[in-house]
Amino acid sequence: MSDAIAQQFAFLVEIDRLKTVMRQSPLLDRSRKENSGEHSWHLAMYALTLAQHADEPNTVDLNRVIRMLLLHDIVEIDAGDTPFFAKGVDYAETEKTELRAARRIFGLLPVEQGAAMLALWQEFEMAETPDARFAKALDRLQPLIVNAFTDGGTWNDFDVSEEEAMRRYGAIISRGSPALWREAEKLVAQHFAKKRAR
Repeated sequence: MSDAIAQQFAFLVEIDRLKTVMRQSPLLDRSRKENSGEHSWHLAMYALTLAQHADEPNTVDLNRVIRMLLLHDIVEIDAGDTPFFAKGVDYAETEKTELRAARRIFGLLPVEQGAAMLALWQEFEMAETPDARFAKALDRLQPLIVNAFTDGGTWNDFDVSEEEAMRRYGAIISRGSPALWREAEKLVAQHFAKKRAR
């Protein structure tokens, strides 16, 4: 076996561990919580399905967005999942832990391939390019939809208010897709209106 293939196999074996990282979001049938591997796949499908709604659809490169979404949570193999609404999180420390994880995991690959994946992961994290802004928007949209369709999901678990949900999701989703935020905002409002009516 060539060195390059051996390194690529080692990477592929290592990232199988992403399937064991459990997230707080339930599946829509509420039978269990999703894992980070499932989340990454589902986000790639979100990109494929919703690409026309990107803020800059003629600028956004769908291939790059899908690649970002498949890579974005690989660091959770080492760093674990940090729930979006968790209280008391040291985000500076989380960023350092995730960067160490990214360097280790992508470092399993042949140098050029690993460097390219690390750069794409960093681009997603910085969310400054149209591709990364759209990818980040989808990363926030998916759990929002899960919560809306599971009668509150993690919003209930973390005692999230309507104002907090609107603020934290809206800022990120609207940067990558104002059209998707307009629809998502309605889902948030509908959920909390039903909750108040109980």
